[in-house]
Amino acid sequence: MPLEALNHYTIRPVDLEKTRAFYSDVLGLPEGYRPPLGFPGHWLYVGDVPTVHLIGDRGERDAKFGERRVQPTGQLDHIAFSCTGLAEMRANLAARGIEFETRVIPRDNQTQLFLYDPDGIAVELNYPPSETTPA
Repeated sequence: MPLEALNHYTIRPVDLEKTRAFYSDVLGLPEGYRPPLGFPGHWLYVGDVPTVHLIGDRGERDAKFGERRVQPTGQLDHIAFSCTGLAEMRANLAARGIEFETRVIPRDNQTQLFLYDPDGIAVELNYPPSETTPA
């Protein structure tokens, strides 16, 4: 049975609304349907797929995970998205004062932007070679 696609990843943010705003307002993922799960949260979509799940306080269930705090990515190195609109995203990040690193993959000429969400999770944005400007 082969894996076919990323379904979703879940984040337990320190500040639920600040993290929702990052993924929705900064990265442009729209919020969509989320079933009534009995605790606060948001589902953010890539196309028709609810890819980023944000979960708020789940009361007793959260006790085993300890205090929510911003920390390095830990065992999760980064999360990557395929994107278009490189110039617009660079302008968007600059206007918001969000630091990012740019890398261009040799030979492929694909541009990657690396940044961090409000909880310290590394995010990679991949843009096609057609959007890479010559050095």
